[in-house]
Amino acid sequence: MTSPAQIKMSRRAGCPPYQRCQMVNPEDDIAPEKERLRNEIWTLLEQRNVVIFPLPVRGRIPNFIGSDEAAGLVRTLPEWKRARVIFANPDSPQKKIREFALKDGKILIMASPRLKHGFLQIDPQDVKGKEEAASSIKGAFKYGKPAKDMPRPDVIITSCVAVDHSGWRLGKGGGYGDIEVKKIKDEFGEIPVVTTVHSLQLVESVPHAKHDARVDVIVTPDRIYRIPDATGISVDFP
Repeated sequence: MTSPAQIKMSRRAGCPPYQRCQMVNPEDDIAPEKERLRNEIWTLLEQRNVVIFPLPVRGRIPNFIGSDEAAGLVRTLPEWKRARVIFANPDSPQKKIREFALKDGKILIMASPRLKHGFLQIDPQDVKGKEEAASSIKGAFKYGKPAKDMPRPDVIITSCVAVDHSGWRLGKGGGYGDIEVKKIKDEFGEIPVVTTVHSLQLVESVPHAKHDARVDVIVTPDRIYRIPDATGISVDFP
């Protein structure tokens, strides 16, 4: 017999009353599209010979030729210049950004891989002359400490396999990038999100669900893209 709860669920799902209806998770519908796009990007980057260590690129956030130049452009952003605290992902393409944060005297909050150990906090005063080493995953564990009372980040650095001109990003499939951004914004409110990619990672459209994270600024080795908000106006953050 169909329960009242099942009837309500069926009606919300657009199914006839008294007929069982399988509830569909929208994420399940786009998961194959996401995986197809990941494989297209990984293949394209391999074919163009623009990927660098760590290899193979499949299953990873791609490190790319020009990632250091992209990091240098991030350093020119007004949001960066004003920032006191930088949050960054632990992936290889953003290692130089983490190093620049410490060299520029900014507190660095870094996500541990797969968030197994939460967030790590590195004080630039503790790593003078060791910024390059401290910006690696191994160095962050050596010189950093658990971010128990984390200060509010002024900029969030994230990574992606692909990103579109509306700011929707596609990660490697674990969901950790989305979790990192959501956790910080839930606690501290809106904060500009920046990613660095090779120009080949820029695509027309990324399949996305409501919970997926968007970026506000995309930086390639030779260009900065600011993403307009819903009104079509580029957002300037305080």
